[in-house]
Amino acid sequence: MKQSASVRRLMVIVALLAVVAMAVGATACGSSSSSSSTTSAGATPTGTPSPTLTPVPLQGGTIVGAGASFPAPLYMKWGEAYNGVKGVKLNYQSIGSGGGIAAIEAKLVDFGASDAPLQEADLSSNGLVQFPMVVGGVVVVVHLNGVADGQLKLTPAVLASIYMGKTTLWNDASITALNPGLSLPAIKINVVHRSDSSGTTWIFTHYLTDAAGSVWTAGADKVVPWPIGIGGNGSAGVATSVQQLSGSIGYVEYAYAKQTGMITTQLQNKAGTWVKPSIASFTAAAANASWKASLPSMYLVLVNQPGAASWPITGASFILVQKSQADAARAKQMFDWFNWNYTSGASSATALDYVPIPASVYDLVQKQVWPTVTAAGSPVWP
Repeated sequence: MKQSASVRRLMVIVALLAVVAMAVGATACGSSSSSSSTTSAGATPTGTPSPTLTPVPLQGGTIVGAGASFPAPLYMKWGEAYNGVKGVKLNYQSIGSGGGIAAIEAKLVDFGASDAPLQEADLSSNGLVQFPMVVGGVVVVVHLNGVADGQLKLTPAVLASIYMGKTTLWNDASITALNPGLSLPAIKINVVHRSDSSGTTWIFTHYLTDAAGSVWTAGADKVVPWPIGIGGNGSAGVATSVQQLSGSIGYVEYAYAKQTGMITTQLQNKAGTWVKPSIASFTAAAANASWKASLPSMYLVLVNQPGAASWPITGASFILVQKSQADAARAKQMFDWFNWNYTSGASSATALDYVPIPASVYDLVQKQVWPTVTAAGSPVWP
């Protein structure tokens, strides 16, 4: 039986309650084995009793966040560095953007993280504020014997046709025509996609819709009705399936693909240029973004940007926080971490192949967005 969105959302919250409770318990017991952690919450069995959706008591000295897998490698790095400087730990649960949104709406965490930004109406109805923390790229990865990193070329239409289940063999004429010097096997294309509510999926399907809308007709969202393929939970699930299944294709964030040595493809961008994923091509795509025009919600889609050097599947990862904070000191601790990420975390972001948020955008965030977050009627920042 197909689960409804509300049931899936409840399952995420149940799993997150358990994860956060364990994290809080470790903090309360004085665990110091790691300055930060990233965990993927598993699915909760059907029939689990509904939880009482009350905030988990969060401990001082630890910032607890949950959500998108896209920025998880960077948040992990930032958490370790910040703990060394300030003695404040980060516990970040990589459970997907949908889980992050559900968690912050239920006030189970200090902040949620999502690669799928919320529209102003959604932010307002849930009492939330949103701002971008980093920019990065989503890449297409394959498992094909004899194909090296960056060799295979795909157009938006061919990629969309593969994910629609219309192009089913690797030696299909539409693929071999793009790759005349590459020997492609006559084997089935095994399509892999995210099974959870995912911001990475949101970015990927927005790209397919924008760049190949006449072929891709399954929509653009965190969860879509996939016409074909097998699902993986989180980026780790997609990566594992692609690495284990010969002839497979999937999509993950670039930092994750690079760390795990996965084979990425070239894509033809909006300008008709063949580009490889890199911080330079992500930066080129992000350069056209108009963040000032996105205020007050800062909702912005970065896929399929113009420019010969632009990587076409680029996206920002967003932070979500409650507009009204219950604990001023705890909120200030969290915003101090955000501010440190912007002002001192650029080199770490670049080293992991993310694009740091430009100074002009940081200026907009701290002057026009952060002051709207209050505790007891007073702004938390500065």
